[in-house]
Amino acid sequence: MNLPAKCSPARSAFSIIARGFEMSRGLFLLPKHNFTIKPSALLLLALLCAVPNVRAAGEVVRYEASHNAMGTVFTVVAYGADGRQLAAVVNEAFEEIDRIDAQMSNYKPQSELSAINRNAATEQVLVEPQLFRLLEDSLRYGEETGGAFDITVGPLMRAWGFFRGQGRLPAKSEIGSALEKIGYQHVHLNPAARTIRFDTAGIEIDLGGIAKGYAVDRAVDILRSYGVTQALVSSGTSTIYALGAPPDDRAWRITIRDPYDAEKAGDVVFLKNFALSVSGNYEKFFELDGKIYSHILNPLTGRPVENMLSTAVLAPRATQADALSTAMFVLGVEGRCRYLSRHPNLAAVFYQPSGSAKAFKRTITRSLSFHLPADSLAEIEGDGENTGAKAESAPVLVGLDLAL
Repeated sequence: MNLPAKCSPARSAFSIIARGFEMSRGLFLLPKHNFTIKPSALLLLALLCAVPNVRAAGEVVRYEASHNAMGTVFTVVAYGADGRQLAAVVNEAFEEIDRIDAQMSNYKPQSELSAINRNAATEQVLVEPQLFRLLEDSLRYGEETGGAFDITVGPLMRAWGFFRGQGRLPAKSEIGSALEKIGYQHVHLNPAARTIRFDTAGIEIDLGGIAKGYAVDRAVDILRSYGVTQALVSSGTSTIYALGAPPDDRAWRITIRDPYDAEKAGDVVFLKNFALSVSGNYEKFFELDGKIYSHILNPLTGRPVENMLSTAVLAPRATQADALSTAMFVLGVEGRCRYLSRHPNLAAVFYQPSGSAKAFKRTITRSLSFHLPADSLAEIEGDGENTGAKAESAPVLVGLDLAL
């Protein structure tokens, strides 16, 4: 359906559905198909078992496994008729994630991305086709968000000490010097030759804001190619994709942590053939003189984003959700409208300080055009009213302050 031609926040607070969960070491352990996203800093998927398992449930087999890659833990939960086949397919998905990590990491000198960063300022560099397409998408997100998402933010991350570190306060001159090397406009792609070139020395690409989402999408593509239709794929600390729905349920139930307290649930969403990504200021930060400096930097100002605790984006693809959760964090509530008015089937949740201790303001917005396919679901549960905020038919809502 088409919403009114204006960008307005949504009216809803969220609560956990009372379905008999228990607390264990700070993680919500939910029965059957309920899962909690709770990060060490921002997001961490809390699943029922910590090790791979194959379990029969009638004629349906449940397989779950985790894998370390890209500095996080990827987890897949899948259902099907053959446990051995599920194990083989999930293993192939993990191999693809490892391939992406080896190709796109700027922490590995031998990666293709590191080679691009070393050479693209002096020569045209040939790029592998899949990486080239991801670079095209990344530059498009940069242009469409007005630079709020920018894959050239690497020099700023280094200036603020967030590359291989926990952060530091740089001098103004350092920030100014880094800003001279920032800007997606300095990256030029030649689709005909499939090459990349930087027009300024010192430019470097950092795909940390999109690569995990891309890896989730590639894992889902592999699952689908083998006929798997019921699975949940998580990149651990940022992005998740819900493929189909669990047996005898309408969607995957996912809980997002409270932005102030990792031991509390903030929101509950239901997803089917849809993705969710969260960015927040607690994933990596440092505190100086009572002020918190987050690792999420505004590429236009060169400084950490302020007045934002976290953002969550629901999108049809994990790559898109991953990039846009960062972009929305930078754009903020005031800057979101232009993007959401031009791109369909997106929802964004903004968490901001409300001015009092342990209290936050939540604002929910959606694309002006929001009409999901019949086989997809993106639903946000309502708080208090128990009516939910169903994405396909939700009214336009307003933000709400919650004292915790």
